[in-house]
Amino acid sequence: MALIITPGQLNQRAELYHTLGVLLSAGLTAPNALEQLERNPPSRSLRAPIARLREYLRHGESVGEAAARMGGWMPAFDAALVDAGDRSGRLDACFKLLAVYYKERAQMARQVISDLLYPAFVFHFAVVLFPLIAVFKTGRLAPFFLVVLGILLPIYAAAIFLLTACQGRQGEKWRSWMEQILQPVPLLGAARRCLALARLAAALEALLSAGVLITTAWELAVAASGSPALGRAVRAWREPLEVGSTPSELVRQSPEFPELFSSLYHSGEISGQLDETLGRLHTLYQDEGIGKMRTIAQWAPRLVYYVVILLVAWQIISFYLGMYGPGSELDKVLKGN
Repeated sequence: MALIITPGQLNQRAELYHTLGVLLSAGLTAPNALEQLERNPPSRSLRAPIARLREYLRHGESVGEAAARMGGWMPAFDAALVDAGDRSGRLDACFKLLAVYYKERAQMARQVISDLLYPAFVFHFAVVLFPLIAVFKTGRLAPFFLVVLGILLPIYAAAIFLLTACQGRQGEKWRSWMEQILQPVPLLGAARRCLALARLAAALEALLSAGVLITTAWELAVAASGSPALGRAVRAWREPLEVGSTPSELVRQSPEFPELFSSLYHSGEISGQLDETLGRLHTLYQDEGIGKMRTIAQWAPRLVYYVVILLVAWQIISFYLGMYGPGSELDKVLKGN
């Protein structure tokens, strides 16, 4: 698995999931659909993982079990959602849901990268320009490389760390830590929570409609949400559910679920239309989460640009003071005269 997932790789995964969903909707079995995809994959790099999935299926494993064995290639919540779809008989719908999710991620990643190109160019130009002027004055290259690398290398290291840390293939402890850090961040924390609730609602609707036991359905659905906080809350429900508490009561008591989610879930449970309610919750939180992520994708590059402009201004002022300010060579000459 690559250290950093690019927009192209996200788009390839979206195409893979979309094609699987379409083939399964057309009536093909999972082994036949994977066989077709192995012959014509969206990318050559996907041929080996598809072959591994087919091999697991040949040995009698279910699609959900095979997905869980894919390790780092398939993020944990992808595998959990595939398992939920497999158990509920709605594998095609789950693959299509994953396709939409990865397509949106690819589009937002492309937008952010495109919008960051100009601020990145301005920043690098400023970082290189002023030390380069000092080279012409002193004729020494070593300070130039020390200054430039001293600024750029920590920034590159921080950027790579953030990119790898925020990807979904790490273990639950790491994801829990990142969730706690990102939750207070304006827009981003709310967007991540909305998308987690959307995945939970979609998986839960599929499982309950297929007749899966309520305790099992909730545990599988919360694993598909990808949120460790929601997972901890739901795993604590097993005993109350066994002694007669209803999920709607537990949802309302849990601070991890917004009031809107708990109210609509309670209404659906009472009216006997829980599957339709969960479908509406999925659409509601999916749209809200994607909307917030698009806002972040639009404004994050602008904030970076403003920071770069301030840094460039600071560099110009520092350079001017060094050349003409108090203590500069010109100042010493003028005082000597």
